[in-house]
Amino acid sequence: MVITETTDAEVVGEAGTGAEAVRLAGELRPDVVVMDLRMPGMDGIEATRLITGGGGPARVVVLTTFDDDDHVYAALHAGASGFLVKDMALDDILAAVRVVAAGDALIAPSVTRRLISSFAEQRPARVPAAAPGQSPAARRLDAITDREREILTLVGRGLSNTEIAAELVLSIATVKTYMTRLLAKLDARDRVHLVILAYEAGLVSVTG
Repeated sequence: MVITETTDAEVVGEAGTGAEAVRLAGELRPDVVVMDLRMPGMDGIEATRLITGGGGPARVVVLTTFDDDDHVYAALHAGASGFLVKDMALDDILAAVRVVAAGDALIAPSVTRRLISSFAEQRPARVPAAAPGQSPAARRLDAITDREREILTLVGRGLSNTEIAAELVLSIATVKTYMTRLLAKLDARDRVHLVILAYEAGLVSVTG
């Protein structure tokens, strides 16, 4: 109902199950799929994997209560380009859909904090012991400049391009240029994966 009331977006289909979502995404080829994680039969994670891996244009935005970190991680690796929580303001949800439709990725700030906290809890099991700065993720940062590292840190903290521009007193166009360079240099699929890389490289801590 919220989307249908806008002037720049159209609801082309609705699905009650993951399997139906995959089928409709293939038939209707939408720009964005807003995906729940909990559905009967095929869940949203598998549906996201099939949609993003199917070669179509659709990008997936997960809309979740974020009550299960494991499901969110699985959706991330399945190719989701956005993570939103259901208690966000409706205008913010619409803005996020527009961001993802434009080819960017977005994570709700509260989700970013949970994401980083969960990485911290899992780190002993996931990352081998090594001297500070010697992780594979940290070594990848050798390819970026100091300014790009600064912007990556802010991305890792969950800031949007607009917020980064204000923080560093740069134009939005300049920030977008830096983002393009970071994605290329770090071989990252989208903003979501830049957040993960920022944490794994030690640029962002649980406290931000």
